[in-house]
Amino acid sequence: MNRLAYILRCILHMDYRGLFQTVGEAHRACGKNRIWLFFDIVQCGFRYGAGYKDYLLCAFYDLNDAQRATYVTRGINNSIVSRLNDPAYYSIFDNKLEFYKRFADYLHRDWLDLSKTTEEVFAAFLEKHPTVIVKPADASCGIGVEKLSLDSFADAGEMFRDIREKGAAIVEEAVVQHPEMNRLNPGSVNTIRVYTVLVNGEAHAVYACVRMGNSDRPVDNINAGGMYSPVDLETGRVTCAACDKQRIVYEVHPRSGCRIEGFQIPFWKESIALCCEAAHVVPQMGYVGWDVAVTENGPLFIEANNMPGHDAFPQMPLQAPDKIGILPVFQKYIPGL
Repeated sequence: MNRLAYILRCILHMDYRGLFQTVGEAHRACGKNRIWLFFDIVQCGFRYGAGYKDYLLCAFYDLNDAQRATYVTRGINNSIVSRLNDPAYYSIFDNKLEFYKRFADYLHRDWLDLSKTTEEVFAAFLEKHPTVIVKPADASCGIGVEKLSLDSFADAGEMFRDIREKGAAIVEEAVVQHPEMNRLNPGSVNTIRVYTVLVNGEAHAVYACVRMGNSDRPVDNINAGGMYSPVDLETGRVTCAACDKQRIVYEVHPRSGCRIEGFQIPFWKESIALCCEAAHVVPQMGYVGWDVAVTENGPLFIEANNMPGHDAFPQMPLQAPDKIGILPVFQKYIPGL
């Protein structure tokens, strides 16, 4: 019933213009008949829970039924969330203030709750941290995140009033990433997204990727113009070139010139251990995507996600040359998925 309800919601709220654009893009990519592609996209939605964006990103037009059944689509990802995550605890991850309080031991940086901060306290914070990151409490995909410096304002008071008028909820010390991570792209904090599942009281890291910014914004989110590449869970080494959501492949980062495949993430074992330990803090949330920054002193959390995006899984053609998706990895830990 849950899956049927999900499909019905998709039909009712589908962006049909986007659907027909996808048909056109798929036709240009594979040359198959547009009518055939339209009905194939629809049946993939019913059979595999695949949205039309999944169909294009994962090149479903080039896969047979057995291969398609190995992919974590939007619908499958939602079913993992439904199985392992209790909605009563979503707010801890949806609201950054709640997350910062619950996971304070994993942040390793100074921060302020602007709703409880006076102008005097803010000014004292800036004396210690003249460059800061400001964030809204509940936006995602890097929306509303800014990197600001005191020298861009007349004084601390003007800066305080400006960021409060813009609706910022948190001001925090800017993270200085490890010099190695800086080589990827010095314009953003390039984070590791680690996906964990907590099953029968045991936490498992099931997948990880490194995300890199590719714009003038200080964020690396792939929904904000960034790119990502899978990381080997055992070694912490990047396994292939990066991709963005437009399916553009990057052998080297266009801004830094850093070669991506083979890049070694520093403090790798410590990063995985951090996420597996934190997975026990709110055990009612058994499926979490942790965003980890790596500094010279080790890993720390930027944030975490109670509905981890499946669009960063290693399922684009470059990342899955054998045309096998990541679902079998999840099935090892979640029986009956």
